[in-house]
Amino acid sequence: MPSVELGVFTIVSLLMVASSCLVVFSRNIIYSAFALLGTLFGTAVVFGILSADFVAVTQLLVYVGGVLILVLFAVMLTQEISDVNITNLSVNYKIAAPVIFLLAIILIATFAQTEWFQAEPVAAASSVRPIGNALLTKYLLPFELISILLLGALVGAVVLVRREVR
Repeated sequence: MPSVELGVFTIVSLLMVASSCLVVFSRNIIYSAFALLGTLFGTAVVFGILSADFVAVTQLLVYVGGVLILVLFAVMLTQEISDVNITNLSVNYKIAAPVIFLLAIILIATFAQTEWFQAEPVAAASSVRPIGNALLTKYLLPFELISILLLGALVGAVVLVRREVR
C-alpha cells in the first residue's frame, strides 16, 4: 500500500474507532446516530481504498442512505425524545478497564511478534462490470425472483399497516 493510501487508511480508521466509541458511550441517542454516520461512512471509504467500489457505493446507498436515515427519522419523530436520558446501570468500569487493558496488551504483543506476509501489489480494477454482468446473465433468474419476493413483502407490509380500525 503506498504511503498516501496508508495515511488515509490510518486517519479514517482512527476516526472510525472514535466514532464507534461515541456510538456506544454517548448518552444522547441522536448523537449516537450521527456518530454511526461517521462509522458507516468511514467503512465506505475503507472499501474505496481497497478498490471495492461496488461495495463502497452499496455501503453508502444502503446503510448511510437508507438504514441510518430511517433511524434518524424514527428518533426525531418520536415524541419527547429529547427528554429521554439513557442510563446503563450495568456498566462496571472497575472490571472493564483492566480487561480492556489486558486485551490491548495481548493484541499489541501478537501484532508485534507476527511475521506479516505481503503480497505483490495488484493493479486496481473495477468490480462493477463483473458484478453487473453476473447479475444480468448467470444470476438473472434468482435476481428477479428475489425482487418479486421483496415486492410481495412490501405489499404485505402495507396491507398489514393499513388495516381498518373498528
